Amino acid sequence: MSDDSKTMAYGHPGKDLEAGSSRRDYVDDEDDASGPFDIVRTKRAPVHRLRRWRQAALVLNASRRFRYTLDLKKEEERKELIAKIRMHAQVIRAAVLFQEAAKVQQGSETPTLPVSPKGAANFGISSEELVSISREHDNSLLQQNGGVKGLAEKLNLNLEKGVSGDQNDLENRKTAFGSNTYPRKEGRSFWRFVWDSCRDTTLIILMVAAAASLALGIKTEGIKEGWYDGGSIALAVMIVIIFTAVSDYKQSLQFQNLNEEKQNIQIEVIRDGRRIKISIFEIVVGDVLPLKIGDQVPADGLVITGHSLSIDESSMTGESKIVHKDSVRAPFLMSGCKVADGYGTMLVISVGLNTEWGLLMASISEDNGEETPLQVRLNGAATFIGWVGLAVAAVVLIVLVARFFTGHTKDPKGRVEFIAGKTKFGDAINGFIKIFTVAVTIVVVAVPEGLPLAVTLTLAYSMRKMMADKALVRKLASCETMGSATTICSDKTGTLTLNQMTVVEAYACGKKIHPPDNKSQLSPTVLSLLIEGIAQNTTGSVFLAEGGGALEVSGSPTEKAILQFGLNLGMDFDAVRSDSVIIHAFPFNSEKKRGGVALKLSDSEVHVHWKGAAEIVLASCTGYIDENDHMVPMDKDKLSYFKKSIEDMAAGSLRCVATAYKPYDIEKIPSSDEELENWQLPETDLFLLAIVGIKDPCRPGVREAVQLCTDAGVKVRMVTGDNIQTARAIALECGILSSDGDATEPTIIEGRTFRGLTETQRLEVADKISVMGRSSPNDKLLLVQALRKRGHVVAVTGDGTNDAPALHEADIGLSMGIQGTEVAKESSDIIILDDNFASVVKVVRWGRSVYANIQKFLQFQLTVNVAALIINVVAAVSAGNVPLNAVQLLWVNLIMDTLGALALATEPPTDHLMHRPPVGRREPLITNIMWRNLLLQALYQVTVLLILNFRGKSILHLEHDESEHASKVTNTLIFNAFVFCQVFNEFNARKPDEINVWKGLTKSHLFMGIVSIEVVLQVIIIFFLGKFASTVRLSWKLWLVSIALGFLSWPLAAVGKLIPVPEKPFGESLKCRIRRRRNADGREG
Repeated sequence: MSDDSKTMAYGHPGKDLEAGSSRRDYVDDEDDASGPFDIVRTKRAPVHRLRRWRQAALVLNASRRFRYTLDLKKEEERKELIAKIRMHAQVIRAAVLFQEAAKVQQGSETPTLPVSPKGAANFGISSEELVSISREHDNSLLQQNGGVKGLAEKLNLNLEKGVSGDQNDLENRKTAFGSNTYPRKEGRSFWRFVWDSCRDTTLIILMVAAAASLALGIKTEGIKEGWYDGGSIALAVMIVIIFTAVSDYKQSLQFQNLNEEKQNIQIEVIRDGRRIKISIFEIVVGDVLPLKIGDQVPADGLVITGHSLSIDESSMTGESKIVHKDSVRAPFLMSGCKVADGYGTMLVISVGLNTEWGLLMASISEDNGEETPLQVRLNGAATFIGWVGLAVAAVVLIVLVARFFTGHTKDPKGRVEFIAGKTKFGDAINGFIKIFTVAVTIVVVAVPEGLPLAVTLTLAYSMRKMMADKALVRKLASCETMGSATTICSDKTGTLTLNQMTVVEAYACGKKIHPPDNKSQLSPTVLSLLIEGIAQNTTGSVFLAEGGGALEVSGSPTEKAILQFGLNLGMDFDAVRSDSVIIHAFPFNSEKKRGGVALKLSDSEVHVHWKGAAEIVLASCTGYIDENDHMVPMDKDKLSYFKKSIEDMAAGSLRCVATAYKPYDIEKIPSSDEELENWQLPETDLFLLAIVGIKDPCRPGVREAVQLCTDAGVKVRMVTGDNIQTARAIALECGILSSDGDATEPTIIEGRTFRGLTETQRLEVADKISVMGRSSPNDKLLLVQALRKRGHVVAVTGDGTNDAPALHEADIGLSMGIQGTEVAKESSDIIILDDNFASVVKVVRWGRSVYANIQKFLQFQLTVNVAALIINVVAAVSAGNVPLNAVQLLWVNLIMDTLGALALATEPPTDHLMHRPPVGRREPLITNIMWRNLLLQALYQVTVLLILNFRGKSILHLEHDESEHASKVTNTLIFNAFVFCQVFNEFNARKPDEINVWKGLTKSHLFMGIVSIEVVLQVIIIFFLGKFASTVRLSWKLWLVSIALGFLSWPLAAVGKLIPVPEKPFGESLKCRIRRRRNADGREG
């Protein structure tokens, strides 16, 4: 009896320029007219859109760039493989059915089968026989072994109590019949990542150039001196490869661990009479499992008992057909299928690779990846930047080659490097290789290959941290999409409340019972019937150990509360259940909000019991049993009394549940199994037994969490299956409704009212809804669809099987880890492990952090790109040489790409993120604030370093030094100052819109560690690796100058943040101007 969703108050905090505007201008997700990188929702994105952006991207290393995106080819192969396995299974079953039919036609009613081989150690049946029964659905072999009961005897277990649970017995079963696991493909080794890093086109070109330079250098200068130029480039490339591989390998390990968590489903089993939860991998042959709606069948097995048990076998057969199961005609259950309706118990007879599901999972166990919208957009940004970089590199190459071969290039000693007819061929080629190497290195720096991968880096980090915050991310894209969420449709029970239910009020015999478990106020008949209904009309259970001890009550929180109420009334659970037999059941249905059973008693009487939403059950009652055991008709006064009691309890935030009963003539019950299966339980003219009010307190801190969402511009809506008055009371308590004045339609609405509106009307009222009571899963789906059409980015929580469509339709589906069914979890994007709304809010915080961290890294990387490109191209065109050589540029690239991503993409979330509106999914990646920051820093760096490049010798008083030494000192200072500018600018990038860039620095241990590594390595390069990096040791004064030039970026950034920028993105402003000019030209023409 779970409810379905919820709501909250909404606010519009002040404008945050970094976040961009929160305009809801999201167009159709599948708009083919948009650009190839304009995919705002990768959830269910068509294949042609995914293929389109891959083809449009400028990629230097495809194996690395597309590692964490959906492999379209493998996805097709996977679907083909699944189809083959399904076909194989159906062919086997068809053959078995054909053989049986043929034998029956020949007059052999009972086919003769070979005698069973001797069973495995200590068991009366072999693993091969069990596999044959389960895989081929061989009913004849099953009957030969005595059916389900016969198998239970041969497997040494009690069908009611299950296996003993003794560790030795469990190990024996695993040895004899296998474990419920399947072999998984090993993760990539570290060397595979090294190989992937080596496949970068530009790095390959650099290695070839380094080899050529090495050969020519050794030939012309000898091995002692000639290997430095080529060797230093090769070493720099190797360092880049190793750093990249280590970073990628660590990411892959994090994803691998998270994938294992996703597959580790918790399953309820009955062992030694007690219901316990274990990992799906710990299930053994012989286990008895209770099944209910939404469960996944964890192994192949047989139905022991089933009430309206229906199975969705589409995961194995490929056909979305619901199949009815029972213990006689259709007892076979396949692993991997889902319980679509009803409840029952099953006996496990095959596990792991002995099941078709195990074979299927072993074949497709490799994670096929997925892309996220931000990843696609960053590929677009990387492609644009890359083309600009290629153009710059081409200009530099052409200019330097032209100057070199026309005799305008001089070496550090002032000598012309190339004189036609005089310069040796080897020297000319070596000079060209150096120029070519610089041009290629500019491409390495300019094409931000690591930019799209920074998304997976920050997602890997965030997902690992979110596990600690009780959120398991199933779909990568949902993590970042949560940062754009504008509304959360939340369940009430267990999410906003504690899910710790207790019966605190009761009405029976036409009066209020106080205290609710005071059985002396109940008539004997009412007490007997009430206990009978509680014990039989339930999916829960009560366990009492043989040695005594406390009773253990299991089931859903509502079931547990009602069972505990029955125990308080003196119910002996096992004894009551043995007094009658369930002949038919109508499982609880979230549409009808009730469930019932028909019981056959030992004296051939039949009792029909119903339990469900109080006002719905009450509406079916025409009488009640009074305190004198008389069946009294329900008059208007008494009906009004009960309705008023329900309203009062609901207003006190109690969940109201009613139980009713009806005696039934045994002659009217269908005699055949087929008719009984389709028999509708009588649901009218019932006698009311009791109405109980169940208290489920609000979670501590939920009001603060709701307020946090309001401050963040995220509206929370409660969508619940509970009574509208109960929903209203909880909404007021949680802060979703601020006052009684808000509790008017359509702010608070019933599901049936919303359902009855036209689509246009639903779109109009959807934004106004804060609470929806008595809603069905379909109402939740309609609300989600209406909100999405209104432009909202919708997050939805759900725990029931019928919530799956809404979870699937929403931008982010959030299922509950404790109360959620496996169907709900598989349809969701994120699993909230503790079912707590506060954890949902933490997911929003992390989602915003992903986007913010990518923006920080993007600002930092573009600053380096712009500065490095301008410095090199200006120096090349004007002076014929570049101040930053290939090795130095590779080191800068390492700082910018790998180390920069690690430092900035793994920043923990801050409270500031929850005080600004959601980021629109079509907002520009680079906001006006980011443009201001990066252009200011790039302008400063370019100005300072070009001054040093052209006037460095005079500023540093090096005019009288040897020309070569003076050039090396100047270039070393430029390199050192450039690196320290990036180090200090990393701090600026932490807080793009805040002056205090050191806030929270002590919590960013990884950031501080990486910055320290960068500084230490820079010192080592200058002091000890001069030959490799073409640098010289600097005096302490020049070290101070380098650090001071970097330090100046801090006050410059602080002053820059005082410069106002327009709210409208620069790109949009430019487009508007161009459009206006075209319109003006058109009118003039």
